[in-house]
Amino acid sequence: MILHIDTTEGDKIEVALKSGGAVVARKKVSARFTQSEKLLPLIDKLLRDNKVLLKNIKSIEVNNKGGSFTALRIGVVTANALGYAAGLRTSGVGCRISDAGFRERGFNVVEPIYNKEPSIAVKNNL
Repeated sequence: MILHIDTTEGDKIEVALKSGGAVVARKKVSARFTQSEKLLPLIDKLLRDNKVLLKNIKSIEVNNKGGSFTALRIGVVTANALGYAAGLRTSGVGCRISDAGFRERGFNVVEPIYNKEPSIAVKNNL
């Protein structure tokens, strides 16, 4: 079973369980500016509703290309952290996996692939 994470759309999150290449369960929620608050509880709900334990997950895949800078980063960081904590292989749908010394220790890190520079607005309260 594969856990799929997609936060590339800035106003929603989609998580899914895949088996044999087919989606067997999916949850999608609206999450405008709340991806970081909603992603882990949504994954937990998906697993509980389908009576799947984290130990039954064989790998994690994450959409790691496109979307807003912050939303993309939230999905990739969550996939990498879960993969590391559970000892699972993590792969990016948009590809590019970092070698940064992790592979020789048996862990891979998915890098976000940004399609533009981040736009960070700063307000001056002067």
